[in-house]
This record gives sequence, structure tokens and C-alpha cells, in this order.
Amino acid sequence: QVQLVESGGGLVQAGGSLRLSCAGSGRTFSGSAMGWFRQAPVKGRKFVAAINWSGRITTYADSMKGRFTISRDIAKNTVYLQMNSLKPEDTAVYYCAAGAPARATTEREYPYWGQGTQVTVSS
Repeated sequence: QVQLVESGGGLVQAGGSLRLSCAGSGRTFSGSAMGWFRQAPVKGRKFVAAINWSGRITTYADSMKGRFTISRDIAKNTVYLQMNSLKPEDTAVYYCAAGAPARATTEREYPYWGQGTQVTVSS
């Protein structure tokens, strides 16, 4: 059974930082892209960041550039999202995704998803 399990979410004040982790099990994702999406209340799921199979190439949504950093540990089958300078508008459930053939930015390209972790940024 393939699973992605996110951790690291929580409550933080504006300007603070959080580091999300997503550990995969049941299969290796070393040959595919991994990514992060988020969903705010009453809004659709939106792309945050993606990283290619080697970890050398990354892509970010415009509003996250310079504040968020995606990385991966291939040996641990894990992807991370370092979030700095957090804003109240970053409040959302953050989802990890894996298995895309390239550095994908749309939901339909990822066959595997985690259950999500809540990030709340207070003003």
C-alpha cells in the first residue's frame, strides 16, 4: 500500500517559519517528481512547489518564491517544504503529492497524495 504522510504543520505567528515533511512508503519515488499543494477554506487546491526526480530542479508558485524552499531526501523517500516569513494568507491544509513524470504543477499529474497537514498563521 502506497502512503504519503505529512507532518510539521501547526500554529505559527506571522513572520515565523515551519518545516513540513512528507514521508513516502510502499514504493520508491526516486524516479519521479514530488510536490506540495495547499487548500485554504472554501478555496480550491493550489500548487505551491515541485521538485524533480534528482532534487536539482525546483518550481514555485509566484507568491511563494523567496519564502518557501522545497527539497527532498531520495534515500529517505521524503520531501520537505521549508516555509519562512509566513503570512496569514498562507493558512491552509498543505498536501504532499508524488509520482509525477516531471516537475508537475497540476493536480492531475500526481497519482499519489497525502492526507494533508494544517498550517495556521496568526496575525
